[in-house]
Amino acid sequence: MNSTPQATLKASRWGWLTLFASTTTLFCCALPILLVTIGLGAVSAAMFANVPFLTFLAKHELWLFVFSFCMLSISAWSIYRPGRSCPADPKLADQCARADKWNKRVLIISSTIWLVGFTAAYLSIPLMNLFS
Repeated sequence: MNSTPQATLKASRWGWLTLFASTTTLFCCALPILLVTIGLGAVSAAMFANVPFLTFLAKHELWLFVFSFCMLSISAWSIYRPGRSCPADPKLADQCARADKWNKRVLIISSTIWLVGFTAAYLSIPLMNLFS
């Protein structure tokens, strides 16, 4: 891993971008399905009526999932790629280890959010039909 402050800031931005990309899949697909499932369809309709960006996301959900999956894949590769190492300086090595730990946490949270959204958007109806 690069030890420069710019490289650390760039890695941090990458992690937050992945989290944002995966969270949009949750808002466009999983949240409305959850609201309708628990009987709050009117809330879901009101959200789509008052937040036009949600309608845009829902119309382009396939591209949203493909883009966010690519972002997660690139992020996972950058975190777990072979040959990564922290600097020898103890202070920088500590910062590197902390950043690496947080990057892994953000990746796990982002991947979980993406998986929930993907399941709600593409797997919930086939699974429901399979078990009914």
